[in-house]
Amino acid sequence: MKQSFFILHRRSGAFFLPAAFAAAALALASLLPASRADETCSSPYLARIEGQEEFLYVWTLGVEGMGDGADKLVTVDVKPGSRTYGKVIASVTVGGRHEAHHGGFTDDRRQLWLAGLESSTIFIFDVHTDPARPRLVKTIDDFARVTGGAVGPHGAYALPGRVLIPCLSNSTDRGGRTALVEFSNEGDFIATHWMPVKGASGVVGAEFADGYGYDARVLPRKNVMLSTSFTGWKNYTRNFGDLVQDAEAVKQMGNSMVLWDFHARQPRKVFHVPGAPLEIRWAWGEKRNHAFTATALTSRLWLCYEDANGEWQTKEVATIGGEGGVLPVDISLSADDRTLFVDCFGDGKCRVFDVSDPHRPREILEQQIGRQLNMVSQSWDGKRLYFSSSLLARWDKGGADNEQFVRAYGWDGRALAPTFELDFTALQLGRPHHMLFGSTKVGQ
Repeated sequence: MKQSFFILHRRSGAFFLPAAFAAAALALASLLPASRADETCSSPYLARIEGQEEFLYVWTLGVEGMGDGADKLVTVDVKPGSRTYGKVIASVTVGGRHEAHHGGFTDDRRQLWLAGLESSTIFIFDVHTDPARPRLVKTIDDFARVTGGAVGPHGAYALPGRVLIPCLSNSTDRGGRTALVEFSNEGDFIATHWMPVKGASGVVGAEFADGYGYDARVLPRKNVMLSTSFTGWKNYTRNFGDLVQDAEAVKQMGNSMVLWDFHARQPRKVFHVPGAPLEIRWAWGEKRNHAFTATALTSRLWLCYEDANGEWQTKEVATIGGEGGVLPVDISLSADDRTLFVDCFGDGKCRVFDVSDPHRPREILEQQIGRQLNMVSQSWDGKRLYFSSSLLARWDKGGADNEQFVRAYGWDGRALAPTFELDFTALQLGRPHHMLFGSTKVGQ
């Protein structure tokens, strides 16, 4: 790997979803009326916001000597016309630094589950009683023990009555071998599904299986789930500068995507997708059977699609930022499946692609957001985007390049126009990472 890439039901068995329920969930996801809103990357099983988002929840890494130094959930008012629009209105500390990473809601949207990537701790917040001021109600601090050795929870993804937690590592050697884990909405462990490894029986493409994990997303009407791969605890907790000098460590990065039988939770096919494929974004259209991912280390956009014979395939469809590597880390697909936003940590730019033909993406905009850039959250109507800056505590840039911000933009189909920004360093809040939407009005 060239350094240039870095510059810059309680049973433990399978859970079967009734076909009628899956069909209903699909219809809801693909035919939501315009009055419903949400992030475009949300689970299809998630209860939807009615109207525009009112709050932006920001899962934030603590910094030693800054404020209380702990990870925290920060609430930003994003309701138009509010006297506190674009301001922080609440902050809840969780005590200690756990490498705040990703999170997600339960299907009823009453709880927000947030993961600590380094400590393997799950923090569960009540966001229903008072959405403007979430309240920490439960902590899962024995994750490795109850899951049988999975560690490094990446986030939480809503399923009916439960959450799916993709992991990045294991408690035995803290390498990339890992699993997908399920908990009930009440916080009780249900099942662990280990990622396939090379030679896995009955799995097409098993020669490409590396056992690594990162993201997982579901397309219910096709009974398929995709998972991607990153790296293990030993790597993501290292100082970035040291890591890229260690040739053996750099080799321990994921190079696979796995297609699963969702209902049976069984891997069906493994694809060779070199360079650490990260976030997965399924298309929403009822006849659009494809998903995108971006490879962080090789700066490529990949398509996973169902071909004319009903077989699932993957292929590289675009280079992100030209040759040399810009470290794409997050992507957001618009609800009409026509526009893909790609955040690049290396150069701090957002690149926008026209993906109306998913096999032939075309870049239509390249815009500087900051000196470093990580997550992007997009409103359902495509008019608002929110960006955050922090990747990992030990991977963020230093000096003047260590900007820590949340920045909001409007999108008119041609350009991104800034609406507000928050300097999390000046506010003594820490390093903002994952962002999710909140509201006082939630439908079913």
